[in-house]
Amino acid sequence: MEKSTYKYASASEALKHLTDSGYTVDFNIEFDALSVEAADYEIDYLYRYEGMTDPADESSVYGIRNIHNGKKGVFVAGDLSLIEGKKRDIILDLELRYRNKQ
Repeated sequence: MEKSTYKYASASEALKHLTDSGYTVDFNIEFDALSVEAADYEIDYLYRYEGMTDPADESSVYGIRNIHNGKKGVFVAGDLSLIEGKKRDIILDLELRYRNKQ
């Protein structure tokens, strides 16, 4: 597992780094594969951003990889509490596993 060692000024810079590193699948659009095989995925990178004027204006950028076939992609979320149930649960589970490996 790669560790996130870089701090980017914005979510768009983090996304560019991840894309350049082969994280090309947009899991915001193609979430079904991740949803069906969630246990096969793990987070390699996690970046969090807060808005300059409103801390509630937050976003998280996830670099996610399938541990069996190497498929890599990104997932971008604002406030996780606003994401629908199953999708939120999967991302939170991946994040918990990521934090336990740190």
